[in-house]
Amino acid sequence: MSYNGARYHGYQIQNNAESIQQTVESAIKTLMGEAVTINGCSRTDTGVHAKEFVFNFKTENNIPCSGFVKGMNALLPTDIAILSCEEAEEGFHARFDSKGKEYLYRINCADVRDVFAENLALHYPYKLDYEKMRSAARLLCGTHDFAAFCKAEAKEHLVTTIRTVYSVEIKENGGYTEVYVSGDGFLHNMVRIIVGTLIYISEGKRTEQDIVNALETGDRELAGKTVAPCGLYLNKVFY
Repeated sequence: MSYNGARYHGYQIQNNAESIQQTVESAIKTLMGEAVTINGCSRTDTGVHAKEFVFNFKTENNIPCSGFVKGMNALLPTDIAILSCEEAEEGFHARFDSKGKEYLYRINCADVRDVFAENLALHYPYKLDYEKMRSAARLLCGTHDFAAFCKAEAKEHLVTTIRTVYSVEIKENGGYTEVYVSGDGFLHNMVRIIVGTLIYISEGKRTEQDIVNALETGDRELAGKTVAPCGLYLNKVFY
């Protein structure tokens, strides 16, 4: 599925707030007459979007995949769409079987904010230094301890903060700056902190040595700010 996460409190079910998971499970129950729990490939935060989000569930219903797509899209709100459906092997899990993910972060650098991109991109009305950002981005590729690029409270529940980043690409697209980050897995707020760090590099508030030191020491203060969730998209999931 894909979704615009602007009005949702993230993917995962919340006690007192609307979530993507709750909305999709409710539509499945209406369509199939069966209460199911879906397994999502990621737990996107409040206000984060997805261009390609994979989930799976088990059902006793024999509805064909084409019927599931049509039926769900008739029931779901207009900011969530089922893109495709297929039967999976027994034991498949959308999260644990994933080989990696790619995230996209969109930045609007125009002087005046784009009202048609409200909640869909970060408005940053300054010129970015792509050369400095791309040079610094290369330091983040590879297998590192990304403790400095993780929300502090989230680290307490992790076995390890070591992750592998496959690539960090910075592109211009129709007046927008797009940062693509792919890797085998991501820590809480990791992509948003990576983008914030690259912005600080562009502004001269951080140096490449700061990134090296952040990876070596895990000191959150050496990395950059956590940018807003509005510009973040789960772009692809690899299996």
